[in-house]
Amino acid sequence: MTTILVTGGTGTLGRLVTERLRADGHEVRVLSRHTQPYAVDLREGGPGLDAALAGVETVVHCASTPRGGDEQAADHLIAAARRAGVGHLVYISIVGVDRVPFGYYRSKLAVERRIEESGLGWTVLRATQFHDLLVTLFQGLAKPPVMLVPAGVPDQPVEVAEVAARLAELAVAPPAGRVPDMGGPEVRSLDSLARAYLRATGRRRAVARIPLFGKTYRAFRAGGHLAPEQVGKGSFEEYLARRFGGGRG
Repeated sequence: MTTILVTGGTGTLGRLVTERLRADGHEVRVLSRHTQPYAVDLREGGPGLDAALAGVETVVHCASTPRGGDEQAADHLIAAARRAGVGHLVYISIVGVDRVPFGYYRSKLAVERRIEESGLGWTVLRATQFHDLLVTLFQGLAKPPVMLVPAGVPDQPVEVAEVAARLAELAVAPPAGRVPDMGGPEVRSLDSLARAYLRATGRRRAVARIPLFGKTYRAFRAGGHLAPEQVGKGSFEEYLARRFGGGRG
């Protein structure tokens, strides 16, 4: 049995990673800002982080926010992991962080580099967007009578439970460095995914494709955020059916 710390262990991904590892018989500690006994804000660090890492063999780093602070959090985590003698740091990143000039992606890439240079054993898995992230996006875009989506942008959403299972598998294996990217089973246009969301939730909206400008938009249009190997099996429609039950949302 391995003692594993999951940062962001109450989040969408971290919660599933924690459940999977515990089901496999491992001792798992959950670190988040508000969950005792390991309530720690990684952006601030402090003695609580050292206590959380005492005796830990592996860390699965799922905590992240587009609001900023990921790099500072990584610095605190890496330093504390070194002090604790952690043997393996597993990090979940995003496909395309080195190809799409988007602010949050740059931060994720910077964290990857910190981990690679940490002196710890490490594994980095990049995944495409989770299904629920698209739903959150579409919920906002569907508020007006006409749903405006960026024109010509493909996407490859992946089932979060499948990513969690892969992370759990990597956590109990030896450090592997950068492993193959993980994406969903199909590449779809963003407007087709938006229409699938509207059908599943029973909303009536016109969908209009709007061209945008700039390097980030061009990189998304070029598919810089897509995984060449389609690893996942769960489709967006299957996720929508589970979540909304066929148009009752």
